[in-house]
Amino acid sequence: MLRKRMMQDRTALIAAARAMSARGLAQGTSGNLSCRTEQGILITPSAIPYDQLTPEMLPLIKLDGDYGAYDGDYRPSSEWRFHLDIYLARPQTGAVVHHHAPNCTALSMARRDIPACHYMIARFGGAPVYCAPYALFGTAELSAHVLRALEERSACLLANHGAIATGRTIEAAMSAAAELETLAQQYLLSLAAGGPVLLTDAQVTAALTQFSEVYGPNIKKN
Repeated sequence: MLRKRMMQDRTALIAAARAMSARGLAQGTSGNLSCRTEQGILITPSAIPYDQLTPEMLPLIKLDGDYGAYDGDYRPSSEWRFHLDIYLARPQTGAVVHHHAPNCTALSMARRDIPACHYMIARFGGAPVYCAPYALFGTAELSAHVLRALEERSACLLANHGAIATGRTIEAAMSAAAELETLAQQYLLSLAAGGPVLLTDAQVTAALTQFSEVYGPNIKKN
């Protein structure tokens, strides 16, 4: 039974990785995805195109034992550190999607947070969606920035880099990643039109309450 469940997790992660490319959230081997399993963290391997992935190629990072230790023949993504640190810090998180989609990345290059420009900001835990400070990819410094940017939030931007979205399942994390990219696009378009009129704190709080009642725990600061 455990083996069957692990194969299902591996298959689902590969399907999500391919969907990320198909949705325009990633190009080539950019970006990476992971999900929590009963045995550890499955993550996409380094430098292998998503359309070439097979289930046995996904490394399994241990949640206990030596930090960063993994099983498998292929090296985990170079960004394994922030994936692992997110899971260690946030037990309710079941999946992490990191992408370099155009609109999120454009905002990250400008080092802009996404403010309360639309009620969908509630999808990510409130306003703003933070842009984490710049640090070299794959480093402990970047991971520390990410954890701070994700406090009270389920997504963030990474300065001069891209974006991260989390969820209770890989499907939920993928949905959040796509919605974050849409919100980033809308914000950029509004800037071109003279800038958005921002929602008040009270309006954001009301949207958070409404999201919680309508959509349940998948929307709450996962």
